[in-house]
Amino acid sequence: MGGSVACSFSGGKDSTVLLHLVRSLYPNTPAAFADTGLEFPEIREFVKTVDNVVTIRPAKSFRQVIEEYGYPVIGKEVANVIEGARKGQAYRTKRLDPEYKSRFNVSKYAFLLDAPFKISDRCCYWMKKSPMDKYWRKEGLYPILGTMAEESSLRTQKWLQHGCNMIDSKSPKSQPISFWTEKDIWEYINHFGLEVAEPYHMGYKRTGQRKQLKKLQRRFRVSFKSGMTLGIFTRS
Repeated sequence: MGGSVACSFSGGKDSTVLLHLVRSLYPNTPAAFADTGLEFPEIREFVKTVDNVVTIRPAKSFRQVIEEYGYPVIGKEVANVIEGARKGQAYRTKRLDPEYKSRFNVSKYAFLLDAPFKISDRCCYWMKKSPMDKYWRKEGLYPILGTMAEESSLRTQKWLQHGCNMIDSKSPKSQPISFWTEKDIWEYINHFGLEVAEPYHMGYKRTGQRKQLKKLQRRFRVSFKSGMTLGIFTRS
């Protein structure tokens, strides 16, 4: 890509594997951690144990983002559909139609259209993407990301369209483990004996959302299924 690179490091298992993989070839590769204030305390402590990691903080607080744009209920993809459908966007409205025959059908979440609060996918943009993108541009770096296609239909679609390396885009980036599965991640961790953050030893499958979920739960009576980090608004 004709420039320096750096790893995006969240402290989660995927980015832990990514950083180990990259530094096994290029040991001096720097990394950047987006400290949103929503992470498990154990995640932040784990990040501190890793060398050559810069901490980036967002310009807006979580409270500001939520009050202005709304909650990313269920996940970014569903929140994006709900927000778009509320604005009358045809394609997103269609994705909430039970008769729509597509793997992109999310009609089981159509009830969220009536939720008494704002819903959007802007949280990730303001808390992570925007501050990280500004850092990459300022330092003249191209990011290496630890995202995987299996995490969502949107990421699958983008991977099928661009592959692992988006060289010709306005914001070039590499996503070398896009085609990996969670099983691959754990096999790599076990094979190389990598240390992972404490929340994984506590039984959590995903990290980084604990405070966000607790705030949502308190304010809107949201119930969470055991072992999951996906919120479902309960009408009553």
